[in-house]
Amino acid sequence: MTKGFEAEVNLEETPNLINTAEKPLKSDNIQNNRVDINVLKARAKKIQDKQNIKNSIFIIFLVTVIAFAGIYFSA
Repeated sequence: MTKGFEAEVNLEETPNLINTAEKPLKSDNIQNNRVDINVLKARAKKIQDKQNIKNSIFIIFLVTVIAFAGIYFSA
C-alpha cells in the first residue's frame, strides 16, 4: 500500500541541479525600489520622540512617588 510516494531513487549518480540553481525563485521582474532617507529619518525621529515622552512620564512619576514617600515617612 503506497500513498502516492512512489519515486525512482538512483544513488549511483549525482543529480544535475545546475539548471535549477541558476534560476531565481521568482521569475517576475525585480524592481529596485529606492527609499528616501528623509522619510526613514522622520519615521525614526517620531519613534524616538514617542519613547522620550514615555520615559519622561515614567521619570516624573517615579520622582513624585519618591517625594510623597519622603514626605509621608518624615512626618
